[in-house]
Amino acid sequence: QVQLVESGGGLVQPGGSLRLSCAASGFTLGYQDVGWFRQAPGKEREGVSCITSSDGTTYYTESVKGRLTISRDNEKNTVYLQMNSLKPEDTAAYFCATAVVPCLPWLRLLTSKYWGQGTQVTVSS
Repeated sequence: QVQLVESGGGLVQPGGSLRLSCAASGFTLGYQDVGWFRQAPGKEREGVSCITSSDGTTYYTESVKGRLTISRDNEKNTVYLQMNSLKPEDTAAYFCATAVVPCLPWLRLLTSKYWGQGTQVTVSS
């Protein structure tokens, strides 16, 4: 069964950190470009970051550059999103997905084959 499962979300104070995980089963995640997108209540989905399968090149939306870091561990079939210096505007449900277009356009189009159920990140004091 093909599945992506996100974990690691939670409640954190502004300036705090979280590490999200995206674990795949039923297929090899290392062969896919993988991205994270988020959706806050009442807002459109927003591509956050993407990492290529070929050489691990990473891409970020402007608002998270320097604060979020995407990485992958192919042996664990898992992609991570390290989130530092979190801001209240980062509050959203975060989803990982396998991209069916290259990473750079994926950040805008979010065209995906598989995605998970999401994990909630809440940044609040």
